[in-house]
Amino acid sequence: MSVLDWWRRLVGGVGVFGWPGCRWAEEPGAIGLGGGPDNLGSAILPLKRVVLFTAGVGFFEHRGELVDEAQVELRFRTEQINDLLKTMVVVDEGGSGCEVSYAAKAPLSRTLKSFAVDLTSNPTMGQLLNQLRGEKVRLEAPTEIVGVILGVETRKRKVAEKQVQNVEFLNLVTDGGLRSVELDQIRLIQPLNKEICKELSHALAVLASSRDVNKRTIILRFPGRGRRQARIGYLLETPVWKTSYRLVLEEGKPAWLQGWAIVENTTDQDWNQVDLTLVSGRPVSFQMELYEPVYLPRPWEQIDLHRSLRPRVHEQDLLHPEKIAEQPEGIRAERASLASLPLSKEGPSYADTSASIASAVQEIKEQKAAGVFGFRRDAPSAAESAEVGEAFQYQIIRPVSLSRQQSAMLPILMAEIPAEKLCVYNRLAHPKHPLLGVRITNTSPLYLMQGPMTVFDEGVYAGETKIQDIPPGSQRLLSYALDLCVEVATQELEEPIETVRVHVNQGLAHITQRFTRRHLYTVKNSADKVRNVLIEHPYDGQWTLVNPKEPVEKTRDLYRFLLVAKPGESASLAVEEQWETVNVVGIAHMNDTMLAMIMDSKHISDKIKQVLREVGAMKNQMSRLELDRLDLEHQIEEIHRDQARIRKNLPQLDKTSDLYQRYVQKLSQQEDQIDHLQAQIAALTEQIQAAKKNLEEYIGTLEIP
Repeated sequence: MSVLDWWRRLVGGVGVFGWPGCRWAEEPGAIGLGGGPDNLGSAILPLKRVVLFTAGVGFFEHRGELVDEAQVELRFRTEQINDLLKTMVVVDEGGSGCEVSYAAKAPLSRTLKSFAVDLTSNPTMGQLLNQLRGEKVRLEAPTEIVGVILGVETRKRKVAEKQVQNVEFLNLVTDGGLRSVELDQIRLIQPLNKEICKELSHALAVLASSRDVNKRTIILRFPGRGRRQARIGYLLETPVWKTSYRLVLEEGKPAWLQGWAIVENTTDQDWNQVDLTLVSGRPVSFQMELYEPVYLPRPWEQIDLHRSLRPRVHEQDLLHPEKIAEQPEGIRAERASLASLPLSKEGPSYADTSASIASAVQEIKEQKAAGVFGFRRDAPSAAESAEVGEAFQYQIIRPVSLSRQQSAMLPILMAEIPAEKLCVYNRLAHPKHPLLGVRITNTSPLYLMQGPMTVFDEGVYAGETKIQDIPPGSQRLLSYALDLCVEVATQELEEPIETVRVHVNQGLAHITQRFTRRHLYTVKNSADKVRNVLIEHPYDGQWTLVNPKEPVEKTRDLYRFLLVAKPGESASLAVEEQWETVNVVGIAHMNDTMLAMIMDSKHISDKIKQVLREVGAMKNQMSRLELDRLDLEHQIEEIHRDQARIRKNLPQLDKTSDLYQRYVQKLSQQEDQIDHLQAQIAALTEQIQAAKKNLEEYIGTLEIP
């Protein structure tokens, strides 16, 4: 049976250990800091200001009056303690600073092992009494026994024919000798050492408090005298506040824009008449574990004193010769005096170093007394500053009351703004119909944060859209519905490739070619009103817009062109773009197709064309010579095939026959013919090489921009 089980069996709530003068520990958060007084006056600093950021955090400021020494207690969820330790700001105007204490979050097992009585493993009464060996106790069993615990032993007792029960006995050393008492017979155990009582009380209090893991108490102690104001500010994780908008369109009137902020109070306290500020910036915010204690592993080292010294054998010096002669007297004394000198003449002596250290210590004491290391009471806190960083804020005019775990919609904007109705066509959004849209200008002084927007046209729900962040003075194009009265057809037209420029330099031709593409948009307006249609065309940085010369608008990825479509009529828009690319080709390797394309281009100068004609003529001459040489080579191949046939037949014939003699004569004639053809091939080869050299020399000297 465990200690807690024994405790629950007792009547009157005294506990198994009914020692007088021992009390259970109070709430962990109520323990004084540094042994200070625990009876300070309790004060309340109500929540007065809340600033919600779109970074997922909120700033909370408490303000109020303190009288003399006071103590403020704040309750937070355990998961909020890290943010609190990282961001809390405390200002005591006229006081002497603030002390903050809270219950540590050490692992339960580590905390329990720190007490003299270890309750980590939920010990039984016998195991607990074994931990108290050597302690003096008073027992009621049922008579009173006073003695020192020797230990607990287990004995076997026969309870039936074949059943044995383990029974624990407490062994004591009393004035009358050794006593052994069965634990089940003991009604009360009272340790006479009050320190043991206190340790066990604290351990049980830690066990009890560990069950309330969701809440932690932060205690702020404000020493000082008189009445004064104090502020506490901190950041906690909060839901991102959101915005939603309503846009009302009426013919001939400015649009009416209404903006709402959606906020949630997910804290554990009510907001009663707080000043609420909503910030639409994105400051850097992160989480860090500060509440959990961190223990670093440390190596075990042994003191040198505990190590045994062993004799060393030093080898002799083999480099320098030995000094046989005895050293003169006084050398040892001289070395001793040298050892007492400082290492450097410029370095400070021990006395100088001590003086500088004493001076530095005195300077630190003076700075501390002057308040350099203390809390500056005149330093502004984050809550007092009117700036909220690089962001835009919405200040709610009236104080806000919002119960815990409740949400609310708060009006942040009501203004008339300019709005222009039009249609927006993008073939990726819908290939057939444009979208009904409106171009708005934020003429209000407020920054419009991103969010959904509902559009009402002439008092009727028209559709919904979503806006991105819109600074004051900026324009945005919004679309909210499909315009079924307008139809758009698209057609893509490809143009032939054109050669627009040729630059010749050192045998290389830099040929610039132009690619042209055209997109034709045809709009049919079946409505009874004029439609201003914005055509959105994809933007590609490699292509240059030729027609129209300038778009109405241009975004990162789109051109926008305005097309006016009258009722019952069609209108068209042709978007023409060009892309030029440069190819570098050796003039000697240009084929006839490329030469013909350049000759046909109207953009190439006559000088370039004349040069290319001459190059073409020289290449044609080389081609004719190569064809003649190829023809001669084919003739030689034919003769070789015929000779192979004759040589195959000769062994089958009689050498005295006429056919044999005729074959021999023909072979002789063919050999003469081969010699003649080879001479012609050699001459043609020389001509080809000369023509090639002439072409290379001619091309190498060309430089035509």
